[in-house]
Amino acid sequence: MTPSPSPYDWIDDSLAAIHRARWYRQVRVITSLAGPVVEIEGKAMLNFASNDYLGLAGDERLQQAAIEAIARYGTGSTGSRLLSGHRPVHGDLEQAIARWKQTEAAIVFSSGYSANLGAIAALAGAKDLILGDEYNHSSLKNGAKLSGGSVFDYAHNDTTQLRLLLEQHRSLHRRCLILTDGVFSMDGDICPLPEILALAAEFSCMVLVDDAHGTGVLGATGAGCAEQLGCSKVPLVHVGTLSKALGSLGGYVAGSASLIDFLRNRAATWIYTTALSPAAAAAALAAVRIVQTEPERRSCLWQSVARLRQHFEGVKNLKTLPSESPILCLQLPDAETALLASQRLAERGIFAPAIRPPTVPTSRIRISVMATHQPEHIEQLGRAIAAL
Repeated sequence: MTPSPSPYDWIDDSLAAIHRARWYRQVRVITSLAGPVVEIEGKAMLNFASNDYLGLAGDERLQQAAIEAIARYGTGSTGSRLLSGHRPVHGDLEQAIARWKQTEAAIVFSSGYSANLGAIAALAGAKDLILGDEYNHSSLKNGAKLSGGSVFDYAHNDTTQLRLLLEQHRSLHRRCLILTDGVFSMDGDICPLPEILALAAEFSCMVLVDDAHGTGVLGATGAGCAEQLGCSKVPLVHVGTLSKALGSLGGYVAGSASLIDFLRNRAATWIYTTALSPAAAAAALAAVRIVQTEPERRSCLWQSVARLRQHFEGVKNLKTLPSESPILCLQLPDAETALLASQRLAERGIFAPAIRPPTVPTSRIRISVMATHQPEHIEQLGRAIAAL
């Protein structure tokens, strides 16, 4: 008797298709402390693949804060915040974020992804309209789907099309939520937040901004996209992560006191999951304080970004995506070319990943600059890019 095919056989077929499309991904093991130079598979490489924009993930003050929190509270929170998981450091962190973001309150989640899923699904439902930028992060897109609302994408940063969608659909729905990244993580450009907020006011819409890549980097105090664009005082839903410029782990939502109180009672990804570990919360709290008291870190970051841009301008036929952030992307024609370019950079001691579909619509090398990169690091990358 011929054995029946396994119901899992399709997985191998799908993996083969991923390989043929050059979309296959695998982890790279880093065996050293986070920083501008890391050890990968026994080789020291310049790290231009990290979201640790201010170089805080390896900072001794964050390490010490985490160690002290572990000594006092243990390694895990042991339960959800509403049961056994709440510690004083969680409340201290939320208050610090709210003051920094100039909002009434904040709530901390176990990740930025879960913050977006929980907030969006709580704020919108089947009777509601959700409009999002086509280049939004996966967490925004999946949060919109999870809500059960009517979801439409508008062309990237195109407020003219956003207005058209509002004119066509807003009156047919109970509430409307507009979703956008603050800094688009795979391109480096910034959303037109003032224009989006003007449309939101005209059509009575809520606005949620995912400022994962702007927090700590943009604005006079590093508070992010809203501060940079003069929108801190306008009512909106601020979402972000503690795992990038803040060098820790977790996510947050900041906004009005009623918004945060509502999310404590309706955001499933906060209610039904174990609280952020005391160590991660303490490290993030230390980072928030450092960002606000050491503006020179941002100055060093932007000096390095400007220096690298100058190198790029001197390379013939080099195509880069428009960027207003420490994320600089080299445009390439296809996935195979991007993989080859990343390999050639690795041979010159540069760790800069190839980003390919389906993560992005077009293949590229994504370069992220850190405040702790030294001038010689930027010079080495510039020479390597020119050699390509």
